[in-house]
Amino acid sequence: MDFYATNPGPIDDSVLYDQEKHVSSAIWEGQERGALRCHEHTSKLNQWTLTAKQIELVKRSGFGHLRSIPAISLDNPLISALVERWRRETNTFHFTVGEMSITLEDVGYLLGLAIDGDPVIGVTYTSCEAVCMKYLGRTPDSVSTSGGMVKLSWLKETFSGCPENCSLDIIERHTRAYLLYLVGSTIFSTTTGNKVPVMYLPLFEDFDQAGRYAWGAAALAFLYRALGNASLRSQCTISGCLTMLQCWSYFRLNIGRPRLSHDPIHDRFPFVCRWKGKHTGPTANRDVTFYRKSLDSLKPSEVDWCPYIHINDTLLPNHIRGSLILGRSNTMLICFDKAERHLPDRCLRQFGIRQPIPLDVQQWERKTRGVDGGVDLSAKMVSELSEWSERHLRIVDHEDDVEESEYLHWYLKITRKLVGRPIPISSEFQRMNNALREIANVADMLSTHGMDDQQMHAVTRIRYLAHECLRDQIGTTLITDGTDSDQNEKKIRGKERIRKRGMGIKRRRKDELGQFQSTSSQQQFCMSEQDLVDPPGPMCHSENNDVEICLPAASVAGDSRLCYISSKVDVSRQLSDAANEINDSGFCRTAEEVDNNLIPGAAENGDTVQQNDYSVLV
Repeated sequence: MDFYATNPGPIDDSVLYDQEKHVSSAIWEGQERGALRCHEHTSKLNQWTLTAKQIELVKRSGFGHLRSIPAISLDNPLISALVERWRRETNTFHFTVGEMSITLEDVGYLLGLAIDGDPVIGVTYTSCEAVCMKYLGRTPDSVSTSGGMVKLSWLKETFSGCPENCSLDIIERHTRAYLLYLVGSTIFSTTTGNKVPVMYLPLFEDFDQAGRYAWGAAALAFLYRALGNASLRSQCTISGCLTMLQCWSYFRLNIGRPRLSHDPIHDRFPFVCRWKGKHTGPTANRDVTFYRKSLDSLKPSEVDWCPYIHINDTLLPNHIRGSLILGRSNTMLICFDKAERHLPDRCLRQFGIRQPIPLDVQQWERKTRGVDGGVDLSAKMVSELSEWSERHLRIVDHEDDVEESEYLHWYLKITRKLVGRPIPISSEFQRMNNALREIANVADMLSTHGMDDQQMHAVTRIRYLAHECLRDQIGTTLITDGTDSDQNEKKIRGKERIRKRGMGIKRRRKDELGQFQSTSSQQQFCMSEQDLVDPPGPMCHSENNDVEICLPAASVAGDSRLCYISSKVDVSRQLSDAANEINDSGFCRTAEEVDNNLIPGAAENGDTVQQNDYSVLV
């Protein structure tokens, strides 16, 4: 653990080559983003009233089981912690015990969607009017559309109640609207909010043909892409079928898993229904930090590699049972422009197979759909479509002579083992500060007798850099020490936000400053870069609880200096000691000398200067 406390990995970056873009790098640097905003819109699905004929058409389209899945409350912190472990280079979670992933097998068990069939791909659209008129018989108003997307609310308000005794054409139009709403609120939910692309509508023209598409493979491709995007340090939202992601975690990881009251309804297909019910386990005060620490210390005993062996597979539909072998297919998953690699060879323990060192991942171009309407993406996805057509020929074979110890030894070198810091960043900051003080002391005590000009310049430069860094650390410590201690004492977990306050501070009059220094309990440091390089004399400070730092200001005319006064921030004794050590005769001047030369002319013109005062909010 001592090694990973300073180097969380990867040691070998040949696999995780995009580490610097990953959110785990930002977290390691102390840049928390908190829980992701999770986009699913399943709460109003039960407000649709379907006739018997509509239900029949939905089943023929392949969505009979997806329709029956109830809304499940999302655990945003758990999902966010899982995303921190997702790697878009391999489309797998990198846990401490090895790689894991959501596979086609999981989709079949959890959602009941077809994982075998024709790829979900077609023509793109940049406007909604023509395609909606053709397949729905109505055109949405301008406020209900955005490019090639239509609002879910418009679909529900317009088509949620099919008229009685209407024609088959009207029934089919209302059913297509429902299917578009269904996929847009579940498997293809977007981060744009209450919208769904109309490009799916032509796939519902023929309901029997719709039932031949591999909607489960498309849902997984969409989720892979969403996980990859959300794992980037610049993102704060996630979409896709998050119900499947959360229930996948419940089945396989004993972290955040709720205890359910026993109810026969939990033993029905699809198996996400198992987690719909009254949660009897504790769920309060579980934030991203809680789940992150749990995943950072994940043990093999907390992983259920093969959870479905305990399930009665007679509940599975025949078309699902017969295609589960595709869970071990190294193939390409396709959902329009979203083509993502399905790499079960990296997580074979999920199929009860010992894990060898996997083959290198072939990098692929993540394409996006064109901006022009009427573009058929099939012409742009030739190689991806070819891989999908060979999916049954790409099944990973079983190997008997595999030593998993070799895999784990290899895995620890290429993975990012930790996301959170085992040693708080405040402790590392203090260690760095101590090292800087030590460097400053050594440089100050170093005799320059007998040195030539070049050597003396080097020593002077070292002194300047050490004291400059210490000066910069003073202001930072005022913020980090107080907030870190508050978090530890109160055990507050959650999103930390940075807020600027007090952007301006008036330049004080010279006579007021002198009075302020003699009467108030405040600590003052005044130095300039020239003072450090060519020190004119000693500089002293008074013992106190507040800090005033006088720094050079290049933006002000003349040789004036600006005083930055903290907003009544208490300074610890340790910080005072750190400041006291910046006290070499060659680098200090008396307070009187500083006061006499400080801010000439400021009292007359009343100029103001800007100050950035940052505080951490929890």
